[in-house]
Amino acid sequence: MHRVAVASVLVLLAFAVAASPARAQTTVVEGQTEGGAFYRIEMPPTWNGKLVIWNHGFDLGPVGPVDDTGPLALVHLLEGYATAASSYRQNGWAVFDTSRDLELLVEAFESEFGVPDEVLLYGASLGGIVTAAALEQADLGNLTGALAICGAMAGSRNWDGAIDVRLLYDWVCRKVPEAALPGGGGGLPPGAAPTPALVAQAVNACTGVDLPAGERTRTQRRNLKKLLKFAKIPEQFVQIVMGYATFALADLIQDPDKLDGKQGVGNANVDYGKKRVNRQIERVETQRGAERRLTRNFTPDGDVGSAKVVSLHTDKDGLVIVENQHSYAQVVPPDKLTVAVVVEEEPTHCGFSPAEVYTGWQGLISWIGSGIQPTASDLGQVCPDIAAILGGPCRFDPSFQLKSIDRRIRPRDPS
Repeated sequence: MHRVAVASVLVLLAFAVAASPARAQTTVVEGQTEGGAFYRIEMPPTWNGKLVIWNHGFDLGPVGPVDDTGPLALVHLLEGYATAASSYRQNGWAVFDTSRDLELLVEAFESEFGVPDEVLLYGASLGGIVTAAALEQADLGNLTGALAICGAMAGSRNWDGAIDVRLLYDWVCRKVPEAALPGGGGGLPPGAAPTPALVAQAVNACTGVDLPAGERTRTQRRNLKKLLKFAKIPEQFVQIVMGYATFALADLIQDPDKLDGKQGVGNANVDYGKKRVNRQIERVETQRGAERRLTRNFTPDGDVGSAKVVSLHTDKDGLVIVENQHSYAQVVPPDKLTVAVVVEEEPTHCGFSPAEVYTGWQGLISWIGSGIQPTASDLGQVCPDIAAILGGPCRFDPSFQLKSIDRRIRPRDPS
């Protein structure tokens, strides 16, 4: 990344921070596509001919109107980019139709403003895999680059982790009546309606995870230790991951527009590393057609065309684990992908500073413009200058070694 270019960016950032009322000068277009997704488009007074599309994260709430076009939208608009975002037509694991939703979003944009010279994507969490899917599947015009932030870049492989957590919880907590949850490997069964609060109450009854360590019973301490050991998640993420493995898993399997009641994820041949666990844990068989459908929607094969991709992750994320980046790097050509990891003191999901996110973006734009691929070290060197305006910290670790997702989510035996 060139220092001269960074200096001009810093001037623009300073202006952006001081000039947020300028957003009122943008033209806003909102609507809904034929597929049912809502969208929002923002056009600056002076357009540079480029369109940036923001892809939002996981949400089980009802699909509704879009109220923003991404965390960098103000800066993008001041740089002259048009910005846009889709609600997606589905909630939850929405990648069954997101590529088409983004195509329809671009069509709506073109009907209002004409064909953009370039299209760029960025997204966080689920939005990372939505971005990856669009790179491989969607016809969005001249798609030149993408920024993924804490993305679920291993795609449907993450659901193997979700079912493991749920079934390991059932095994660990099987002798605690207050901890029992309906269902199992399919999440909640149809018709079951416990609230998130009731699920959290059950998890706490078993593990005491919401209590100060000194107030947990001996049984709770033992159960929590087992769950953390076998599920391989940080203590801070037990409740959120259990919610995902209960409600989100049920939505994935039961939604007629997703797996339509069929079991696309299972653990029939999984080795949990201990004979007693292997013998006692519930075993769930996948249905081949559903498994294939889940893989198609979506696990990357790495065909990103000519686009350039920068992918950022925090090292201790307990919901979308950093090992997702290893899976993505195994399939995307190395001259098309830069992965950079920031090192946290405490685990978060997507806990980046504004400077870290914008540094990733600027690294992508510099790469597209110059043809010089940035490294994690390059990003780390530039970030402090940006942090002086947007706020840090800057924690890029160029020495971070990506490891296989199999060390955290146990592999499935294809036989």
